[in-house]
Amino acid sequence: MKRGSLIGLLVVLLLAGLAALLPQGEAEPPVAGPAQVVDGDTLAVAGQRIRLHGVDAPEANQLCERGGQPWRCGADATEALRAFLAGRPVACTPVDRDRYGRVVARCAVEGQDLGAWLVGQGLAVAYTDYSWRYVPAEFWARWHGRGLWGGSFQAPAEHRRAQR
Repeated sequence: MKRGSLIGLLVVLLLAGLAALLPQGEAEPPVAGPAQVVDGDTLAVAGQRIRLHGVDAPEANQLCERGGQPWRCGADATEALRAFLAGRPVACTPVDRDRYGRVVARCAVEGQDLGAWLVGQGLAVAYTDYSWRYVPAEFWARWHGRGLWGGSFQAPAEHRRAQR
């Protein structure tokens, strides 16, 4: 066998081996319909709990600081998302499932990406452990001192670790 053919065969075998390591099966179908807001980054749609992909909102009980005063940032993020949705249906594209079995999805209302909206308003941070998609929106919110960036706060993931 010629050297070039052998290298080609090795590349094909390597790629086939890597493909075997990838998750198999079909992607989950889209989820759409009216949404109930569970918290700042979780919805209930069509009987399923859906965690918004790539964003991390303050926990419902989390306090932040704004203007030298405590601020119920977690509760405000939840209420702001509820007001933004205003009963409009959402369309969610599943990306994964989390360790709790929830669907993790990118969701939109009337074409507006909910993750981009939350992070752009400063109501959530880009969850870069899972996606860098919302980093530009976070930069914009920081620059303009929107929401969380108008005061001080503990990152939601750090807050959860501290509560354990």
